[in-house]
Amino acid sequence: MAEAAIRGTHEVVSSEEEPLILVDEHGREIGHLNKGEAHDGDGVLHLAFSLFIFNSAGELLLQQRSSEKRLWPLFWSNSCCSHPRRGETLEVAAERRLAEELGMTSDVAHLFTFQYQARYLDLGSENELCSVYLGRCDEPPRPNATEIAAVRWIAADELDREFREQPEVFTPWFAQEWPRVRHGFRRVLSLT
Repeated sequence: MAEAAIRGTHEVVSSEEEPLILVDEHGREIGHLNKGEAHDGDGVLHLAFSLFIFNSAGELLLQQRSSEKRLWPLFWSNSCCSHPRRGETLEVAAERRLAEELGMTSDVAHLFTFQYQARYLDLGSENELCSVYLGRCDEPPRPNATEIAAVRWIAADELDREFREQPEVFTPWFAQEWPRVRHGFRRVLSLT
């Protein structure tokens, strides 16, 4: 499908100063560090989430990251991803961020959690214990232009083709998540 025009908000919903939740390799909270510092160098392991929103036709909502993003600007990725705030569950954080970035609402279902590290040029790294969630929504997205350059709905088979033909246009976490999401999303979404 065609990319949707950015017609939503321009509200700033994240900054390099926001505190992230640092964890050990077992997911136990060990402290806090601002987002900028947590992504410097090889990165410091912190909590994160990725949310995949599907419509009733089974299409996935993709976002192209804003050109202003420090890491992976203008790369295509899952519907939205971010970090929980202190005292906030990952589920609440995912639902909050869906509203902030895309002006949409959905209940979310946990699919899996994994750890990854990826460096972007010499500008920093992601180093995350990332929980992956799924949701369903047929509302038209209203992208936040401070976070998102473009959005589009895509069928799973078409996304598979794009991954084969142009893997370099996708974020590294999305490339790791998609095969597992592709396998399990219909089963999980039938329960939500």
